[in-house]
Amino acid sequence: MEVAALGALTLLLGALVLLVLLALGKRTDDTATTAGTAGETAGNGAVKSSAVKKQKQEKQQRRSKDKIAQHTFSHPLLAATLKAHNGNVTCLDFSSNGKYLASCADDRTVRIWSTKDFMEREHKCLRANVELDHAVLVRFSPDSRAFITWLANGDTIRIIKMAKKEDGTLSFKAAVEDFPQKHKASIINIGIAETGKFIMSASTDTTIHIWDLRGDILASLNTNQVTNSYATVSPCGRFVASCGFTPDVKVWEVCFGKGGEFREVIRAFDLKGHSAGVHALAFSNDSHRMATVSKDGTWKLWNTDVEYRKQQDPYLLKTVPCPSSEGSRVALSPDGRVLAVSDASDVYMYNCESGELEERLSSVHSTPLTDLRFDTTGLFLACSGDRAVRVLHNAPGHRAAIAHLGGLLKKAQSEAMRDRLTLQMEEAKRILDTLLSHTYTQQ
Repeated sequence: MEVAALGALTLLLGALVLLVLLALGKRTDDTATTAGTAGETAGNGAVKSSAVKKQKQEKQQRRSKDKIAQHTFSHPLLAATLKAHNGNVTCLDFSSNGKYLASCADDRTVRIWSTKDFMEREHKCLRANVELDHAVLVRFSPDSRAFITWLANGDTIRIIKMAKKEDGTLSFKAAVEDFPQKHKASIINIGIAETGKFIMSASTDTTIHIWDLRGDILASLNTNQVTNSYATVSPCGRFVASCGFTPDVKVWEVCFGKGGEFREVIRAFDLKGHSAGVHALAFSNDSHRMATVSKDGTWKLWNTDVEYRKQQDPYLLKTVPCPSSEGSRVALSPDGRVLAVSDASDVYMYNCESGELEERLSSVHSTPLTDLRFDTTGLFLACSGDRAVRVLHNAPGHRAAIAHLGGLLKKAQSEAMRDRLTLQMEEAKRILDTLLSHTYTQQ
């Protein structure tokens, strides 16, 4: 019995020892597994951290390459390149007082530039933010104290007022409410009458709205041109003109009473002569000349200083072959002596008297031009595209002025008049020589 009991005890102790050994072995395996998992997790974290770091480096390298690859334009007529926008510039406008240039882009800002800085090395600007949207069009008010924008997402007009602060800088404040949404198609242009009596907006579906400054529609026009390609308000503030798929340009007069009350919109006259649709049109500063550029590969200059109320039609002054394409723009200098046409990213400048091409500026921007406009003095031609605004010297304008002075000199009857004209010609020639003797390279 004692032997049997001793044997049973020995077996029991052996079983206990075996269980302890098995438990210790399992714990060791679990610890090793945990350590392995932790090592694997740490390894994955290191890999992920390395991948994120690599992505950041690649992004920085792409940004660096983008900066290096930024479009460069060099030409003797380049006065300034205005760079501040982080998005593509879609529109520009000069203020009536000649002090400011406004530009808008899809970076949700409108930039206000001082024209007196064009010839400086640095070009500072003030930024007006477009809250919760971005502007695709911008136009100054006649008093140069406000500007209107067309909102890309809101599909409507917003008025932004400008006010001078104590330090002389400008502050910007949007009107309490935007204009109501009325257009059903993409917008092509907006404008404010120099009289301050109305605002115009035009869309691609042949619709033009005439608004008062409170956002109420005074009249709506159907151009019956299949589609509108461009529309604008004349500098005198009396006319609205449009062009489109059809070859004719249509011009209306917006009429007001002596007390300033709106009366009606009547058809003033048409410009007939192109054989295909018209891309764009422009007025001279006194509205006595109009220029058009067409799909038929020509630009035309018209005398619009006529008594249209007596059924007198405008008459054609000049037809000149030119490159043009969808989206081409045309600008007429304030004095009507120089015409500029854009074709994709190129700009062509013509003498309106002779019709001769005087300047061809190739690849002014890396993308097709979005706007083209002379300043109020006629000294500069500004154009927008990609992320920059290029400001060009109007050399053809100086040449035209010299030719004009030469014509006056031949007719001068007094010695004093001849001396004065001679001095003016010499000064104009000196300015032109100075412009052409310097080449500006700006990115």
